[in-house]
Amino acid sequence: MAVKNLLAALIGLLFVFGPHWIDLTHESAVITSVVFGSLQFIASLLAFIFKASGWNSWLNWISLLAGIWFVIFPFAYLTGLGEYVIYVVLGITSVMLNYYTMNEE
Repeated sequence: MAVKNLLAALIGLLFVFGPHWIDLTHESAVITSVVFGSLQFIASLLAFIFKASGWNSWLNWISLLAGIWFVIFPFAYLTGLGEYVIYVVLGITSVMLNYYTMNEE
């Protein structure tokens, strides 16, 4: 559980800094990525600190929903194939990490 929450938090950090590394030109795409990445980072870090797991953990739900958003995100904002792949793969990884954490009771 702890490792999964930390990995989800690190993925959230990648979503925060990713737009600056790949030089996104759309201001709304940068803001959206930073906001949802921050939400995922903070929720996953708090889930790690408070050892939250199970389907009643709202921290894991926030992180899971942020991961789902990052699977959808590239279809709205991104144009390059590499950007699509990175965001979708990291989004799916985030969703799966949170799903498995929520299944631990």
